[in-house]
Amino acid sequence: METDGRDRHSSSFGAAATAYAEHRPDYAQAAVRWALRAAPGRRVLDLGAGTGKLTATIGAVGADVTAVEPDPAMLGELRRALPDARALPGSAEAIPLPDAAVDAVLAGNAMHWFDMAVAGPEIARVLAPGGVLAGLWNVLDDRVDWVAGLAEVSGSAAVGPRDTPAGWRVETARMHLPGNGAPARFDDPEQAEFPHGQRRTADSLVATLATRAGMLVMPEPERAAALDRIRAFLASRPETAHGEFTLPMLTCVLRVRRR
Repeated sequence: METDGRDRHSSSFGAAATAYAEHRPDYAQAAVRWALRAAPGRRVLDLGAGTGKLTATIGAVGADVTAVEPDPAMLGELRRALPDARALPGSAEAIPLPDAAVDAVLAGNAMHWFDMAVAGPEIARVLAPGGVLAGLWNVLDDRVDWVAGLAEVSGSAAVGPRDTPAGWRVETARMHLPGNGAPARFDDPEQAEFPHGQRRTADSLVATLATRAGMLVMPEPERAAALDRIRAFLASRPETAHGEFTLPMLTCVLRVRRR
């Protein structure tokens, strides 16, 4: 994605901060534990923290977490949901922490928005030696038949290339990680995937997909038509037509260690 398009998409979430807080899923605790397993300590930065979905999971596994988020509306939702959390305004490109302040930097569905040419040295700066950088993404498990159908009907604006397991593996394998030239600051990346799920109804799943960046920047007539297609598909499937169901997902992790 070109820089202008990336900036437009990444800045779209603030207008939907309340819906994002209500409908986006949390992260599998096993995925967070794996991300932190190689870290030298328990001081964790949640970078691009949004409304605090990952912040809450990091806290739940016993780490000492600081959240940093650039969007004022998203940061406001985080502070409302997690009033005891340390939450600061800032970005991946300008982290408001001193050198070697944390043992791990985690980013939930956010690392692909970072300008790694700038963010890479900043992340390396705030990480202690041996510290971990990990991106976590919740993806739809399209190995399940109805989920594959949902991904096809939804289109790339709602289910993009990183939103299914196979696509995530390819996209993150190509991702520009913060080596910052020679010498490289980070070791080779590792990938791992962990089962996860979210209880949804047809209406709340439509609302969840409506918070995707591609949907948020779409012209309203196109957006309404896309959501209507998704709604009709869910009404046609026995798994999703009536009452609550579990949306099968994976929390996928890309992890590198600072040298």
